[in-house]
Order: sequence, then structure tokens, then C-alpha cells
Amino acid sequence: MSAASKPLPLVGIPACVRFMGHHPFHIAGDKYIRAVSDGAGALPMVIPALGGSLDPEGLVARLDGLLVTGSPSNVEPARYGGPASAAGTLHDPERDATTLPLIRAAIAASVPVLAICRGIQELNVALGGTLHQRVQELPGRLDHRADDTRPVEEQYAKVHPVRLTPGGVLAGILGNGAGTGEIRVNSIHAQAIDRLADGLSIEAVAPDGIIEAVSVTGAAAFALAVQWHPEWRFWECPDSTALFRAFGAACADRARRADRPRA
Repeated sequence: MSAASKPLPLVGIPACVRFMGHHPFHIAGDKYIRAVSDGAGALPMVIPALGGSLDPEGLVARLDGLLVTGSPSNVEPARYGGPASAAGTLHDPERDATTLPLIRAAIAASVPVLAICRGIQELNVALGGTLHQRVQELPGRLDHRADDTRPVEEQYAKVHPVRLTPGGVLAGILGNGAGTGEIRVNSIHAQAIDRLADGLSIEAVAPDGIIEAVSVTGAAAFALAVQWHPEWRFWECPDSTALFRAFGAACADRARRADRPRA
């Protein structure tokens, strides 16, 4: 088989559950799917949010990467021992029951993981950390939410800087490995990391102290999460382009080394 005809790395994207009318649908945002396809050079596969009906270890054994997306919903606080959510908070228990075991299984199997927005929160919870549910109500913290009345281009505009950890994984990917480095990001969220899970290292912090990026300490494969949205028009941002290229390269390496049959 020629290099040009080799199959693309397979990247799983766990779905959210949303009701359309009276019926539940399993969905994943187009921007994430295209970032995997066009940014990472991989084949995206949407994983239905079937929770305990899935075998996480068996599933990740078939994957070359796992992308955990953002979502309007919050992780259920019972997952990390937090207080009950405010009335009207959107939850997605089927997604929680799917992503948390998948994340743990992927890391254990050295499958590359890139987690975005809700994904960084799920990674933290999956490894034993906790979350703030309403960062904007904490003293001294910024309001990181988007104004839903504004055009989507304004909602996803880069609104504040983050400082990269010197010598960190993310700084290295973005070409800032030798210095302290700052980048501007389109961070849109109310929920955020509170107590950092053991086994995670901080890769970037917002001006108000909110953790904006983490990596799995000592991971055998790519295992990185960001609070912002690099998938949004990733081709227009060199930092986002570099992040998806690095993820794609890790997935391609996994695909080359996999001993399973390739279609």
C-alpha cells in the first residue's frame, strides 16, 4: 500500500445528547469534526453517548485518538462531589457516563487525547479533580461567558491572554518552549477547574488565575486539554493550527505503530 493510500488515523469524538422535539439525538459540532478532519488530518468518528453500554477499553483499542469537545452542558456535580447546580443548569448525564470512562481508558492505553472547553473539565473530573460551576460569581475572577446576543464571530473573538507555563508541553507545541510566552484566546465558559486532579500539570493560566490548559503529567502519548476553543476557524490562527497538527501527528504515530488490522 502506498503512503498516499494509507488509511487516515481514526479519532473518536464523543457525542452530546440533545432533544429535537420529543426525541433525543446524539450530536457533535461540525467545527470539531472539521478540525479533526482538516486540522489534524484524521478521520473523525462520532461516538454515541451510550454510557455503560459501551466498553471503553475495547473502544479506545480501535482508536488512534480521542477528541473531547466543548458543550453548553455542565458536568453533573455528583461526579466530583460538588454542590447541587443552580436551577436551570443544563446537564448531559449520558455524555458524562460516556466521556469520563473513555478519557481514563484512553490515557491508560496511551491513545492521544485532546480535550476542549467542557473536555478540560471532564479530564479533571475523570482523574479526581473538582470544578467551579459559576466562575463569574467568584471574587476577583473574570466573567468568562459569551454574550449570546452578539454575533457568533464576536462570541468567539479572542478576549484575554493566557500565560503559558515555561518549558511546558503546550509552550513547546506553540513554539514558546524557551520562554514564558503569552497567547490570546477565545475562552467561553462558566464552569472551570477548581481543585486540580493529581496527575495533571498546569500549562496555561488566565489573568484572574483560572487554569486554562493542562497536560497529563508524564503521559506516554499526547494528552492535553485547553479551556478555550482552538477549533473555531483554526486555519486563521497559527496557535490553533499548530495544536491540531501536533495532535494529528500523535494520532498518525499511533496508527503507524498499531498492530491491529487496518482496513
